[in-house]
Amino acid sequence: MRILIIGCGKVGSALAEQLDREGHDIIVIDNKASAIHNVIDTLDVMGIVGNGASYHVLQEAGIGSTDIVIAVTNSDELNMLCCLIAKKASHCHTIARVRNPQYNEEIDFIKEDLGISMTINPELESAMEMARLIRLPSAIKIETFAKGKVELLKCQIPVNSMLHNMQIKNIISSTHCKVLVCAIERGNDIFIPSGDFVLQSMDKISIIALQKNTPEFFSKIGLPPSHVKDIMIIGGGMIANYIGKRFEGTEVKVKIVEQNKERCEELSSLLPDSLIIHANGSDNNVLIEEGIDTTDAFASLTNLDEENILLSLYAQKRCNAKIFTKITRLTFDDIIRDMNLGVILNPKLLTADRIIQYVRAKQNSLGSNVETLYKLVGNKVEAMEFRVKNNDKYVGIPLEQLNTKENTLVGCINRKGKIIIPDGKDTIQVGDTVIIVTTSFGLDDLREVFE
Repeated sequence: MRILIIGCGKVGSALAEQLDREGHDIIVIDNKASAIHNVIDTLDVMGIVGNGASYHVLQEAGIGSTDIVIAVTNSDELNMLCCLIAKKASHCHTIARVRNPQYNEEIDFIKEDLGISMTINPELESAMEMARLIRLPSAIKIETFAKGKVELLKCQIPVNSMLHNMQIKNIISSTHCKVLVCAIERGNDIFIPSGDFVLQSMDKISIIALQKNTPEFFSKIGLPPSHVKDIMIIGGGMIANYIGKRFEGTEVKVKIVEQNKERCEELSSLLPDSLIIHANGSDNNVLIEEGIDTTDAFASLTNLDEENILLSLYAQKRCNAKIFTKITRLTFDDIIRDMNLGVILNPKLLTADRIIQYVRAKQNSLGSNVETLYKLVGNKVEAMEFRVKNNDKYVGIPLEQLNTKENTLVGCINRKGKIIIPDGKDTIQVGDTVIIVTTSFGLDDLREVFE
């Protein structure tokens, strides 16, 4: 597809890199020549220096033949204006990054009446990810397929777990839980495992399971399900605001520590059920006084990555809480991954991932069968949901008789609402949706999975 990206910041650059890798025709627009050169020097894309809200600039970029316009500048208003003009100039789909919480309350009007196909709010996405993980604290990451019926979760095998030295093919019989291990991280190595693969303590495993089965599985492998009753948040930004709203009226108590007095007063009126503390959250005496030792969840969400890292490391020393660390820069990933920072929240990467999911869904209508796409294990593994539309050569044949592409796994089959965690005897039928986990990027059809 022909995709026009307006704004070459961190999100725009990440989108251009991923979409270029998938073979799309990419044009990038930015007012800053340096931003354009940073992208076109490393990627096979076309760049235009100019205002993405200008009709003439859009004409120069070939808006008439563009399939999708993605506006991810630092201004919500500019992003929406770019999409409005692009929509008037062509029949393309439009995506706008919109961060202001006030606009979020008007999102239906923005999408329906203004004709914007999709809006993405990085801070809201981060808050929703936090909320999912607070429900099941032992998980490191949770994604959903099949309209929420199937979960893809990442967790770490604890020391002395029954999974230590166990072959994957023996997990179901040993735990009596229907789960499928689809990816394993061991140090810097990543595996899409076969049944003979032997697990070890401290491996990070990604599993596919029914939502109702995950608490029992976690309990049996030594990760007892615990309930978060209170959250301490350092930094009263937009993510903290969304978290406070998400848990209003629930048994989960939210405490926000913010050093800006005006922001504290604003949050007090926005979040009547949350406790707002006017204090310096980087002061360890303040943290101790406010109960860091006994909190169930701790989130460092300030605007400084370095401060968030130090706060999370301190929290790991002081308590057994579920830790969340906001990181905005995309560099030094390898170093950060080796630090004990709990769940890393990167709003920019979340934004890029959600937009790529939408692009894949639109590509589906143009011939691709991918319905949902998630990036796993530091973007090194993809989990994709395909719909089986045709009676192809793999339909009706037991999975154990099919030649599956290397480092690729059939994770789940959804057959008219019935969820199947497959073994070798199961088959794929027309009308099914099938979850595939792979290290091979850019797959568009199930035919590419079965060689």
